[in-house]
Amino acid sequence: MKKITFILLFLSGLSVSAQEIKTLTLKDALQYALENKSDAKKAKLSVENSNHQIAEVRSRALPQVNLNGGLTYNPILQQSALPGEIFGQPGAVVLVPFGQKWNSTATATLTQNLFDQSVFTGLKAAKTTREFYIINQQLTEEQLIEKVAGSYYQVYVYKQKLANAESNLANTKKVRDIIKGQFDNGLAKKIDLDRISVKVSNMESARQQLINAVQLQENTLKFFIGMPMEQAIQLPENTIEVTAEAFTEKVEMSKRTELALLKKQEQLYRFQKKSYLAEYYPTLSLNANYGYQGLGKEFPWGAKPADGVYWTDFSSIGLNMRINVFNGFSTRSKVRQAEVSLKKTEEDIKDTELALNYGFENAKTQINNSVINIKTQKENANLAQEVLNNTKNNYINGLASLTELLDAETALTEAQNNYTTAQLEYKLAEIQIIKSKGELKNLVN
Repeated sequence: MKKITFILLFLSGLSVSAQEIKTLTLKDALQYALENKSDAKKAKLSVENSNHQIAEVRSRALPQVNLNGGLTYNPILQQSALPGEIFGQPGAVVLVPFGQKWNSTATATLTQNLFDQSVFTGLKAAKTTREFYIINQQLTEEQLIEKVAGSYYQVYVYKQKLANAESNLANTKKVRDIIKGQFDNGLAKKIDLDRISVKVSNMESARQQLINAVQLQENTLKFFIGMPMEQAIQLPENTIEVTAEAFTEKVEMSKRTELALLKKQEQLYRFQKKSYLAEYYPTLSLNANYGYQGLGKEFPWGAKPADGVYWTDFSSIGLNMRINVFNGFSTRSKVRQAEVSLKKTEEDIKDTELALNYGFENAKTQINNSVINIKTQKENANLAQEVLNNTKNNYINGLASLTELLDAETALTEAQNNYTTAQLEYKLAEIQIIKSKGELKNLVN
């Protein structure tokens, strides 16, 4: 029994450990974000809610049916003064009570809009509102993709810096072991051993700082994609690839979601203006009702004429027209406010077009600089590695000082970090280029 329990626990441990680390490609991270991040979910819910908004507006064009019922008891009936001639009492005034002690009614009413310009305008606006939310969902997803992609590459850069630090630390430890061996044999000075030991200690501290930085960046990425913090992740090797990119000469404005959203908002403001203008139009509606009424001295429910309660039905059909003659210039004020909103949106569109062109030109310049910088920094890193190897050999053979060796190691670390940073700058600029083309969703597909 103990053996079986041990085996089950062992297999369970293997299962847990297999689930501990999740490998994330950029595509995986983006898909996870679009499915799990609250911003993406809320954008989808807004589209769903727009269908209900359309149904709400459409209801104003459909018949409205209501059922009403009431039961009234009159302890004291109101009396009216009538001329006595009616009752054979000339010159006198007779007080006559009207109505019955009990009154019960049940009524069904129907109202149908025959003409209401605001309803017709509202239906068109509701459909446009749905289109607005669909575009807004697309923009939300694009913004999420941009944010996640940038954070993803940040994780890679810090992991690459950590890998460089660990590699350099291992090499420096080898040099320290060599110097220690020489010191033990009386071939090296103690100060050299102390200096290289301090160097190792500093590199270990820097390595630990990079480990913490990687954890912070991974947490940031998990937050951006909506992943639980306890989920461990890893990035595949060779995440950043610098390839030739075909760039357009100008921004494809027709593909930019930001502009499409503003233009749809402009369309909504035009419908809003038309809705306010509709207040000047007359409205025409059909009204119909049918009811049943019981009157008598006794409680009417279940009673009959023999009990002194009389039941009768009634009905009416009519047309209602309403014409807005004067409302204190309220409609005129609302129309002018809508016109101001339209003008502001037009300015937003112009400013957004300028900003998009500005961002594209900057990204294009940045990516060109990054390509040159990557090539330069890669050559520098290779050269720094070669210098370090030669300096290490010269130091072992007594042809170089420890200071020269330590300087060569520092130069290599700096060159490697510069190369990694140049890769990051390239990828961030590449994201902006893809965004300018309106093709961020292609990163997911």
